[in-house]
Amino acid sequence: MAKELARKLINAGVHFGHGVSRWNPKMGQFIFAKRGNIHIIDVKKTLKGLLIAKKLLAEVVSSGKDVVFVGTKRQAQKAVEAVAEKCGMHYVSQRWLGGMLTNFRTVRSRLQRLEQLEAMTEDGTLDSESKKQASRLKREMRKIKANLQGVRNMSRLPGAVVVIDAKKEYLALREAKKLNIVTIGVLDTDSDPDTVDVAIPANDDSIRAIELVLNELADAVAIGKTMVAARQEPAQRPRRTRSKRPVLARANEEKPQKLPIVEQKPAQVADPASQQAQTKQQESK
Repeated sequence: MAKELARKLINAGVHFGHGVSRWNPKMGQFIFAKRGNIHIIDVKKTLKGLLIAKKLLAEVVSSGKDVVFVGTKRQAQKAVEAVAEKCGMHYVSQRWLGGMLTNFRTVRSRLQRLEQLEAMTEDGTLDSESKKQASRLKREMRKIKANLQGVRNMSRLPGAVVVIDAKKEYLALREAKKLNIVTIGVLDTDSDPDTVDVAIPANDDSIRAIELVLNELADAVAIGKTMVAARQEPAQRPRRTRSKRPVLARANEEKPQKLPIVEQKPAQVADPASQQAQTKQQESK
């Protein structure tokens, strides 16, 4: 399984890094060699980071928390949206608004405003406004939808944040670090691995490489959801029902014997005259 995945990563061009002049010295532990003016990423380190990230995401999702995929660069936008919709999680593909995590209450208020504008569109209230006012409201609705459509169903803070190109998405990583949220990043040779909890060294400019890595992470999210379903449906033990038959006495138990009731006759009181007659008869004999 690992060999097949490593072969797919190599075919997708995951091992191609940036130019030598653009490298970050902290990424030296993930660099295998140098070919010309380009650094070659160690695929073993990529595979190791990917497996750790998959295990971590499965644990986070199984605990009941959500995951947010962040990728605002042009090469990652479509892949992030497709993978998030595939696994039923949240995403940010256009622009990371400052305070999207640390000021989450304001973000929820803007989403409520979006629902209000959509309700106005459906019931025809927006068409009854003036032309200028209707144009302004439609522009506001398009702007909110473009920036917050991916996190529209996110009612609480996520348990993990996955970013493509940690150097570009530094705002998301900084907010997640303040809130102690787990971060996973796809890093090229010009990024800083200290900004993420789990680093996946890979080519973040290749569309195929990004799609392959994100699909593997989406499979881990799906596994975590199955673990949640298994926890919510515990095995029910059969209930023990008491028998309605009368309880019979055991054979070795002796039944108590009933004593016979003896009727006591009242004592007869002797007559003194009869007693004297009996004594005279005995003396005469």
